[in-house]
Amino acid sequence: MHPVRRRLAQGLRALFAFATPPDLALARLYLSDCEFTAFCGLSRSEQLHSLNVLRAVDAAPRPPRALMAAALLHDVGKSRRRLAVWQKTLVVLALALAPGLCQRLSHEESPSAWRIPFIVQQHHAKWGGEILRACDSDSQLIWLVEHHQAEAAAHQAHPAYGLLKQLQAADNAN
Repeated sequence: MHPVRRRLAQGLRALFAFATPPDLALARLYLSDCEFTAFCGLSRSEQLHSLNVLRAVDAAPRPPRALMAAALLHDVGKSRRRLAVWQKTLVVLALALAPGLCQRLSHEESPSAWRIPFIVQQHHAKWGGEILRACDSDSQLIWLVEHHQAEAAAHQAHPAYGLLKQLQAADNAN
């Protein structure tokens, strides 16, 4: 599917997320108590997205727990700042049309309201790692969450490189 079409479909799913209850029992299977509490702090649309990513990685033969948990928690840092659908859409469009501008707008100092979506997009992976460290989560899970938006090729030497590629493929497909 074309990236713009895929992003539009994501936006529509987020807009109508209120009508779809997330399968919290499925998420509960893969998360510690603290991680599950963090998952529940995500918006409903983020929970539904994460459950779709989980289902995608679960299609692989015998995925490890760290990958399953990372599928559910890769966006947990977004729970620090709730964004409206229009704010998420703004970031997606800006990333497609002017990625350099997004980078400049994402600096955390003096976060004016209109820059918050760019800050969340840029920093949610780092924030997710902080949340999971507070949960005393597995180091591989934390690494996957912190790097889920990174250029995978830069991490080929890391032992979890293959898992990162699987997580990114599932995330990008959903």
